[in-house]
Amino acid sequence: MRKAKWVAAAAGVVLLVAGCGSEGGTDKGGSSSGGSSSAGASSTGGSGGSDGERLTGAVVTKELTDAATGAGFTQDASGEQIPAEAKDCMVSWTADAEKAKDPAKSFTDTVATLNKGGWNEERKTEQGGSVIKSLKKSSWQLQASNHSAGPLKLVMFVAVDSSPECAAALAAANKATPSS
Repeated sequence: MRKAKWVAAAAGVVLLVAGCGSEGGTDKGGSSSGGSSSAGASSTGGSGGSDGERLTGAVVTKELTDAATGAGFTQDASGEQIPAEAKDCMVSWTADAEKAKDPAKSFTDTVATLNKGGWNEERKTEQGGSVIKSLKKSSWQLQASNHSAGPLKLVMFVAVDSSPECAAALAAANKATPSS
């Protein structure tokens, strides 16, 4: 039950942030239309970096882990786990914000490192001390969330490959897991 809800919720959150405008949010260099975030994915062939390497779940995990740990975060092992059948299409990385000296700075530094690595910030929303940034690289959409300003210390990064192949794989993973 938890796995199916996680797949649906994570994909929904990323697509919601990527595809819909919200009050207080700003678009960065992209259209504000709710068009498909996978537009252009077929023309790029899903390649990741300038070296032509395909951007896979493993590559995204490494980029995210390197950026976050380099910024002072450690991974919270109790964070949600991605179902095995969705691992090449979805990545979740939850920071242990309690252990970071300055979670807000570590969050900013993580996003800056991702930007330098080719992740383009498309949208930023700030509300009530929380910051949510939507980044894109190839067919991947990443939601970076920092909710560490108040008593809740939650910093997480969820990335979803919006390619047609992954959309089908995520739908199949959601159907394959009983929801009761």
